[in-house]
Amino acid sequence: MDLIPAPVEAHRHADIGHFELRPGTALSAGPGAEPAARWLRSVLGAATGFALLPGDSAGDGSITLRLDPEVTAELGAEGYRLSVAPGQGVRIDGGGPAGLFWGAQTLRQLLGAEAYRRAPLPGRSWRLPYCDIADAPRFAWRGVLLDVARHFMPKDVVLRYVDLLASHKLNVLHLHLTDDQGWRVEIRRHPRLTEVGSWRTRTKVGLRESPLWDERPHGGHYTHDDIREIVAYAAERHVTVVPEIDIPGHSQAAIAAYPELGVTDVVDTTALEVLTGWGINPNVLAPVESTLRFYEDVLTEVLALFPSTFVHLGGDECPKDQWKASAVVQARIKELGLRDEDELQSWFVRHFDRWLADRGRRLIGWDEILEGGAGRGKERPQGERVPGDETTAYGLTPGAAVSSWRGYEGGIAAARAGHDVVMCPESQVYLDWRQAPGDDEPVPIAHVRTLEDVYRFEPVPDSLGPREAARVIGAQANIWTETMDTVRAVDYMAFPRLAAFAETAWSPLPAPAERDVEGFLARMATHYGRLDALGVEYRPPGGPLPWQRRPGVVGRPIEGPPPIV
Repeated sequence: MDLIPAPVEAHRHADIGHFELRPGTALSAGPGAEPAARWLRSVLGAATGFALLPGDSAGDGSITLRLDPEVTAELGAEGYRLSVAPGQGVRIDGGGPAGLFWGAQTLRQLLGAEAYRRAPLPGRSWRLPYCDIADAPRFAWRGVLLDVARHFMPKDVVLRYVDLLASHKLNVLHLHLTDDQGWRVEIRRHPRLTEVGSWRTRTKVGLRESPLWDERPHGGHYTHDDIREIVAYAAERHVTVVPEIDIPGHSQAAIAAYPELGVTDVVDTTALEVLTGWGINPNVLAPVESTLRFYEDVLTEVLALFPSTFVHLGGDECPKDQWKASAVVQARIKELGLRDEDELQSWFVRHFDRWLADRGRRLIGWDEILEGGAGRGKERPQGERVPGDETTAYGLTPGAAVSSWRGYEGGIAAARAGHDVVMCPESQVYLDWRQAPGDDEPVPIAHVRTLEDVYRFEPVPDSLGPREAARVIGAQANIWTETMDTVRAVDYMAFPRLAAFAETAWSPLPAPAERDVEGFLARMATHYGRLDALGVEYRPPGGPLPWQRRPGVVGRPIEGPPPIV
C-alpha cells in the first residue's frame, strides 16, 4: 500500500476486489467526527469532483468516521483503525479527533497521488483496496522547525507547510520568528520591532565565505490576525504552532529597533542595523531589568496569539564578550551573587522560565539553557525553596524542556535531570545540511546527510534507561534558511528527507542498522507521485535539476561522515 509513514499494522485482503468512490458515495460523521469529515470532504471533493454528502448510516457505498473509546484505550487519542471491506464500505474509528484526522490522511494516501490534486482530472477512477490498518504514533512531538526569521516566508507559504506537515502526520510547527536578521511577529506595545526590525538592507548570498550579496531589501512580518489565522488553520489539522522568540543572543534585529536593549556601555547600539550576514553575532541583549520588562511585554502578546503549552526562547549561541567588557553587566553579576557570565545567562533564562510557568506555559529552549547551573543569586539564596517554584539541578522549573541540537548529550543530561526532551541533533536532522557530495548540490553546507541517513535517525539513545527514555517526548527536523531564499529552495532541502524523518517520528522502527531502507525507498517511489501532485519541488533521486543548482554560491562543505555524539 506504500504508506508513509508506515502504519503499526496493515493487512491488505488479497484478491477480493476494492471499494470505489463514486458520485453518490456518502461521508457519514459520528459525534465529534465532524471536523475530520469536513477536511476529508474538502480535499477529496476537490480532487474527485464528488460531493461526498453526509449520510445517515454506514453502508457499502459510504465512508464512516466515528470516535471509538475502545480505540482510545488501545491506541490512544492519536490512534485510529481504518477498515475497507465488502458490505461495510470504508470506516475510520479514531481514538480522538486527531486520530480520526490521521486516519483520514491515510485514506487519502490509499486513493493514490491524484487525490492530492485540487481539481479532478478526466478519466480517473477512485479505488481503495480492501484492508485493515491499526495505527498510532510513537512520539507525541513530531516537529519541524521553519526558520522564517532569516528569510521571511509569506503567510500562504506557512499555511502550505502546515498542510505538508499534516500530510506526513507531523504535528508540531516550530516557527523561528526572531533572529539577528529579522523580527517577524507584530508586537503592538513595541511597534518598531517590525517597523525597523523586520527589514534588512541587503542579504548575504551563501555563507560568510561568499563574496556575493543580494542588494534588494528583504523583510516582512505577520500581523496578529495573520498569526491567529495560521494557528487556527494548523489546529484544524492537529498541528500545534510553537513560537520561538530568541533571547539573549540572536537579538540584533530587536536591538536595531530599540538600541537600549543592547550593551550600551560597550557598543554604540544606535549604529546597529538588522544584520545582513550570517553566523554567531556578538551583539546580545543586556541582562538588566528594563530588558526583562520589555520581553515580558513581548511574551504577553505572544501568549495571547499562540495557545501552545510550550514557548521556545532560544537560549543558544550567546557570546559573552560584551558582558565581560561591560561595567553595568559586571555590576549586575555582583548584585545577583552570581559566579560568572554563564550563570548570568542561566539567571536570565530562568527568569522567563518561571514567568511562563506562572502563566501556565512551559519553556522550551536549545540545550545551552542547561549551562550555568542553578546559580546562587540573591533572587533565590542557596537552600531557599519557594512553594510552587521548585527547580531542578539546572535551576529550571521541572516543566522546562530542552531541544537537543548539539548532538544527543544535552538531551541525555536533561532527561536524567527530569526534563522532557525533543531530540533534533544537527548531525541527523538539520535539513540545511547537504544531501549528497559533489558540486551540483546548492550552497553545500556541512556533512552529507542523505535520505537514508535521515531514515536511520533514532531519537532515543541506547544510554537512556526506560524511565529516562520516556522523557524523550519526540523529535524534530530543523529547516534553517540562511541559504534558502525561496520556497523552491526550501522544498528542495526539506524533501524527500522530511518524509523519512516523519517515519522515524511516527513508526515503531527497528534499530537504525536493521531498518528496511530498500523497502522505504520502494514506498518513496510511490510517494514522489503524491509530492508531485502537491507541487513540492523535492530533490529528485538522481540529483538536482538544472534550476535547483546554485553554481558559484560558496558554501561550507565538510568531508566525511559527521560525528554522532
